[in-house]
Amino acid sequence: MPVSGTHGVLFAASMLAFVVLFVGGLLAIFAADLRYIYGEPGVIAKVIRSPEIHAALWLSLWTSTVTVVLGLIFAIPMGYGLSRYRFPGHALVDSIVDLPIILPPLVVGLSLLVFFQTDFGKLIEATGLKFVFERKGIVLCQLLVSTSFGIRAIKLTFDGIDPRMENVAMTLGCTRAGAFFRVALPLAYRGIIVGGILIWTRAFGIFGPLMVFVGAVRMRTEVLPTTVYLEQSVGRIDVALAVAILMLLLATVALVAVRMLGLGQR
Repeated sequence: MPVSGTHGVLFAASMLAFVVLFVGGLLAIFAADLRYIYGEPGVIAKVIRSPEIHAALWLSLWTSTVTVVLGLIFAIPMGYGLSRYRFPGHALVDSIVDLPIILPPLVVGLSLLVFFQTDFGKLIEATGLKFVFERKGIVLCQLLVSTSFGIRAIKLTFDGIDPRMENVAMTLGCTRAGAFFRVALPLAYRGIIVGGILIWTRAFGIFGPLMVFVGAVRMRTEVLPTTVYLEQSVGRIDVALAVAILMLLLATVALVAVRMLGLGQR
């Protein structure tokens, strides 16, 4: 957007000042973390050599990836259905989908723990699908907490696609499903990728539900966020910060990948 005249320059400067303040604050916090780590020689090597942290990193990566696959299986049809169809109670259902976004994640873990104490929950576990204090419970927690972000992103994408294009496809011989797979879905690919990234990043960083529902058993149910908690709880602040910086680097790589794919462009 071009800026001209004194008033335009002052207005632009006032808007950008908030950008500088916010970004500068974040960078100052991260710089403090790095300065603390720099003052603790050997901590990076300790983290790199730790088999417990290797196990937590691997568990974080694969559970988050599984969550993305399962989350998109729900998010794509749900986003399309909520975007294209109106039905009794649509506003209520649309609001319920957003509940995991606004609820404290800890509530999800507590609710899951209570659910699996009910008769139906015990019946599920009796079939061999055990979730409480198991690795499968990590994926379940991540799925319930993060999928809403993907649904919302994909719904907004379908909202921006003119349904008349699907109608034209159907006049040319496509079925409703054919119009979805051949027209709407290809047009929504950027939103689907963004939705997958939102699911992954949210799943990768959750902490509260996991502590309640699956615990933090080393080499079993420990993921990187719980590693940070366990290390700082025993006074190893340097190791906790090093793991936190590792998570920050992984998140940065994901954001850079998004920019390289052009998803950050209009």
